[in-house]
Amino acid sequence: MKSGTKHTRNLLLLLAALVVLNVGSSYVYKRFDLTQDKRYTLSEAAKQTIAEVDSPLVIDVLLEGNFPPEFKRLQQEVRQLLEEFTAYNSNLKFNFIDPLEDSEDRQAMQAQMKEFGLTAAQVEVQESGKVSTELVYPWALAFYNEQTVKIPLLKNQLGSTSEERINNSIQNLEYAFADGFSKLTKPKSRKVAVLKGNGELDDRFIADFFGTLREYYFIAPFTLDSAAVTPKRTLEQLQGFDLVVAAAPTEAFSDSEKYILDQYTMNGGASLWLVDATENRVDTISGNTFAFGKDLNLNDFFFKYGVRINPNLVKDIYAAPIVLASGSERESQYNRYPWFYNPLSSSANNHPVVTNIEAVKFEYASAIDTLPNGIDKTILLSTSPISRIVGLPSEINIDKEIPENLKVINEGPDPATFNAGEVPLAVLLEGEFPSVFTNRVKPFSYSEDKTISSPTKMVVISDGDVIRNQLDRGRPLELGFDKWTQSFYGNKEFLLNTVNYLLDDSGLINIRTKEIAIPFMDPQKTADTRTKWQVMNLLLPLALLGVFGLLFNYMRRRKYGRKA
Repeated sequence: MKSGTKHTRNLLLLLAALVVLNVGSSYVYKRFDLTQDKRYTLSEAAKQTIAEVDSPLVIDVLLEGNFPPEFKRLQQEVRQLLEEFTAYNSNLKFNFIDPLEDSEDRQAMQAQMKEFGLTAAQVEVQESGKVSTELVYPWALAFYNEQTVKIPLLKNQLGSTSEERINNSIQNLEYAFADGFSKLTKPKSRKVAVLKGNGELDDRFIADFFGTLREYYFIAPFTLDSAAVTPKRTLEQLQGFDLVVAAAPTEAFSDSEKYILDQYTMNGGASLWLVDATENRVDTISGNTFAFGKDLNLNDFFFKYGVRINPNLVKDIYAAPIVLASGSERESQYNRYPWFYNPLSSSANNHPVVTNIEAVKFEYASAIDTLPNGIDKTILLSTSPISRIVGLPSEINIDKEIPENLKVINEGPDPATFNAGEVPLAVLLEGEFPSVFTNRVKPFSYSEDKTISSPTKMVVISDGDVIRNQLDRGRPLELGFDKWTQSFYGNKEFLLNTVNYLLDDSGLINIRTKEIAIPFMDPQKTADTRTKWQVMNLLLPLALLGVFGLLFNYMRRRKYGRKA
């Protein structure tokens, strides 16, 4: 009787403990991330983007339908990440939908999606021994306070396999969503000045980049022409901006303009310089193209800050091709040829500006030297190790270059010729900058002249074409898209990351350095060991069941045989 009472008491205590645990869990909520890479732990910067969301923020994820296993993995990772966001702020709601599922006219819906900027990805689906092609829209649409933001979920990279593409996409998910939420919830406050007056690129060639940049910052053109008349007023106006962008200037800067830009830097202003140190000219007699050095009167300007853009050209084995037409009129054929003057740079640097981005395309870039001074310098992008430097002036004869390039591709490069190593093409400078005009005669008197800057940042790129978008029938195409080769390069993402880093005060850009390891099966190894695993899956359970039956029968006979 006492034993039964004791068991009853223990059972009641257990039930009471379970009730207390359930009631307590309704008030105390905690999620545990047991993954080694902490992929489901949101960074503080990501949390801040939704910390003040006090009304419904709805996310429609267009990642539903019939697609391969790797896209299923992407779908799963998106779902788990959004669950983490909703766990932090319950005002976030998300849905997974197939935009083509209930559409009667699929072509009309596809056209509408394309018009909205939601490009589809074609994937191969294997089912019942048949291979079919499906369209997948790896996008999310976020809605908040009558605003809509598109969030890309898929990252394309040249030469990457489907699994590598998904892996890169998963690694970028937290940044993609945090960036989208930031556009919806954080009001614009920073101002970007686009320099004009020194022969910079026409607006139509920088329309796509600055059109996208307007989603983050206020953008306005700023001319330095008034520096010759009212330099002090020009400087005061320029100091109202947080960043200055010089997009491929072609006319030399005067000393007054340089002094204004120098004092702007001294007061903590950030700047992005995309500068061509060369120019190509066509000889009117021979018709050949020659490359010459170009003097923008900025050599002392950059030299003082610790960099030098050399008047030369870089040739790289790892380069973007060009497309040439052969034949005439309707019989024309377009073929790709290697063009070493178009380096493709894909940095292994773990800096957040260049982490997990597509290769950046340069055109007729020059080498950058870094010089010793007190400013911290980070090489963001450089050529591949198999590169060479061409001195100027130099003839660029396409009829000679193409056969030589094809020979290099087929037979391999000559180590004695391609011996320049990794040549810097884009450099980040950070710290306290010395004034260019220290101990020099100033072009105009300025009572608030500074010789050492506040801590600031600057990025110097030795090619203005990095920011240049192509045109199709006069309309700007997306920056980084080459209509001749139908290839996408990472120019836009690189420049957006650069500007975000130069102006970032929330640490959002640092999310890009988060490393996530996604395990995928090796297809070749899987195919080689398929029979072995099939046999093991079929026979091993039967063998274990047989052994268990024999042991059970043996133990049964032994137990009851003794009693008999």
